[in-house]
Amino acid sequence: MTTDRLLPAEIDDLAQRVIEENIAAGRKIALAESCTGGLVAGALTEIAGSSEVLDRGFVTYSNESKMESLGVSSEIIETFGAVSIACVWAMAKGALDRSHADVAVAISGVAGPGGGTELKPVGTVVFARAIRNAEGEPEGELKNFGEGTRAEIRQKAVVCALELLLP
Repeated sequence: MTTDRLLPAEIDDLAQRVIEENIAAGRKIALAESCTGGLVAGALTEIAGSSEVLDRGFVTYSNESKMESLGVSSEIIETFGAVSIACVWAMAKGALDRSHADVAVAISGVAGPGGGTELKPVGTVVFARAIRNAEGEPEGELKNFGEGTRAEIRQKAVVCALELLLP
């Protein structure tokens, strides 16, 4: 069986827009991914011309990797947890500081089926976008994608992250 699409059409089409619009804006991007495990970078690299836009991606699934690769402090993880606005802010800033990108997006969440808590149920995903030379804190957002399957939650997270990468 052969196919010309690795990912769903909705994700491919959005990734195409991200590449085209960031080329037009002259922007480079970086990613710091946890629960998506590199799927956002994978979606972008499915698009011809992505090398003009994607500087690099960090897949920091463990707390240790968030601290070692992105400089997230242990205090942030101990106080707020890996699935928190504070953590993804630090991840996005770390990705920006460790890249040549103009914008970085970070994602962390609970994709399930286990791992959820009362405060952070399965389907909880947090996002942050940091822009080089911008004033103030990165933008952050918490979403709850509900109790879908692991694949559904991760796909929704990829779509949201791609939307954050649009200029």
